Amino acid sequence: MTADDVNAWLDGYMPAALARGEVAGAVVVVVKDGQILTERGFGVSDVATGAPVDPKRTAFRPGSVSKLFAWTAVMQLVEQGKLNLDADVNTYLDYRIPPRGGKPITLRNLMTHTPGFEEIVKGMEDPKLRNPSLGAFMRHRSPARVFDAGTTPAYSNYGASLAGYIVERVSHEPFDVYVQNHIFKPLDMQNSSFSLPMQKRILDLMSKGYPDATKPAKPFENIVATPAGNMAGTGDDMAHFMIAHLQDGKFGNTQILKPETAQQMHNSLTQLMPPLHGFELGFMANDINGHKVIGHGGDTGLFHSGLWLFMGDNVGLFVSVNSSGVNHGFSRGQLFEAFADRYFPGVQNEGKVDAKTAAEHAKLVSGNYYGVRGFFTNFLSLAGLMGQVTVTTDPDGTVIFPVIPRASGEPIHYREIAPFVWRAVGGHERFGAVVKDGKVVRVSSDSLAGFMVFNRVAWWQDASWILPFSGAGALIVILTALGWPVIALVRRRYGAKFPLTGKRAKAYRLVRSGAVVALMAIGAIAALFASISADGGLQALTENDWPILVVSGLVLLGFGGGLLAAFYNLYAVLNEKSGWFAKLWGGLLALSFVALLWFAQLGGLLTFSTDF
Repeated sequence: MTADDVNAWLDGYMPAALARGEVAGAVVVVVKDGQILTERGFGVSDVATGAPVDPKRTAFRPGSVSKLFAWTAVMQLVEQGKLNLDADVNTYLDYRIPPRGGKPITLRNLMTHTPGFEEIVKGMEDPKLRNPSLGAFMRHRSPARVFDAGTTPAYSNYGASLAGYIVERVSHEPFDVYVQNHIFKPLDMQNSSFSLPMQKRILDLMSKGYPDATKPAKPFENIVATPAGNMAGTGDDMAHFMIAHLQDGKFGNTQILKPETAQQMHNSLTQLMPPLHGFELGFMANDINGHKVIGHGGDTGLFHSGLWLFMGDNVGLFVSVNSSGVNHGFSRGQLFEAFADRYFPGVQNEGKVDAKTAAEHAKLVSGNYYGVRGFFTNFLSLAGLMGQVTVTTDPDGTVIFPVIPRASGEPIHYREIAPFVWRAVGGHERFGAVVKDGKVVRVSSDSLAGFMVFNRVAWWQDASWILPFSGAGALIVILTALGWPVIALVRRRYGAKFPLTGKRAKAYRLVRSGAVVALMAIGAIAALFASISADGGLQALTENDWPILVVSGLVLLGFGGGLLAAFYNLYAVLNEKSGWFAKLWGGLLALSFVALLWFAQLGGLLTFSTDF
């Protein structure tokens, strides 16, 4: 590994990768043995002006790589005796997070993404910066706890922000000021900041951010959950940070962490799905080719980054791109693997599972799963229901786990190499399963297992039958709603009288009125999620609660009220003189409203919660 060789390799790799993904620009930094080996800019920081990326002067948004600075700050205060990794975080807060399952949350839980928080979006970003206070965000946006602390890796931006807020409270310095004084200044990171609003001198250095290189630049993203991802900085500055961690906290003549503290941070693996990768104290484990690697990925809406430290080799790699791109964009994971294979090759010691056992295990692992990093108490639960992950078995005996595709977008096929551990065919990634009482209850893969796993869905929440069932129910209800005025117009055209009287007439009108409101509810749900999918739609929804409330109201009235009307109609049809078709349709309508109401319940559409 020499500067000339790395530069030649990058020149062959990066321009083609950026062009393929329509990414405007990137910065890549490699450090080795306490020095910057190379730092390179590729493409442009401003498409309109053609300004090139300068690794020393162009600032990028590292996204969640920012969290490494929050975790470093926590460990500085731990070594000073001001924080305890295993104390209840309420010890340090001015508000209270209730226990769950009798277990409080600790800083160790936060650093390993196991506090059990539900995901949140609202308030994380605010283009208008109406209230940039970290403390206000933390107190008012505390999410529900959906798993017991320490049991389930579920990545949490709120959890990382909570750690940063604790740093703020214990140090008596605003988080951005603390990092500036105790990390950036000692590491000579002169062009980096967490400030909100961002300092003008940093904004003047900022690369523009793009959906892809063919589209206009978007505004600077203001992350109110500052410690989780608001940092801006140059590639050169990130090199200093990597060197410090590779050298047990030392950069030049400065020590930001004691060696024993840095080693504790780098060698405290929490591994809830062995042998898959886990989490150190704040760093993701990314071991490859027999080399110990720790790091972190990061994404804002526009910038995408990755940082990896080859601990035994004293080498660090950082990359950040300024565009989301197309065709699955630029793959930082693919860059990491290619870099590791070139400079740190190794032999993968593959095991072997006989064909019969492999087939049995593939059958056991197949099925539907839900991601634990998600929404469980609001209308975005519907995204989890619609987005359940289906593990399938290919005819050749390999297993397909579709969450992590290849850079081409094609699914990865995994072949079993040990009981309930599979390896990507022609790749590094492993896929694994947790088995209890002879049943697979949890799955994940190497690049996810430390911070996100997928639990087997119960039969009553399995989208494989719920979606077809509710889809058929919606069709019957829609036909009933649309057929009502059509049949009335036909009777009027031919002068036919309405044939029903008494309870049957009342039930007929009630259930069809319910179907009309249900149709309105279905339309409102579709419109709500279409608006979320539109550019800026989710952010707009954080500022207006009424669309959520309208949808919840229509769902309750249309699906819930419609179900009551359908049962009344079925009772009337069965207990009065009716033809076979009326009885059949009455039964189908009742069943359809049951399906719709169950869909709404699982999708969080009946909560009336405007927090998400």
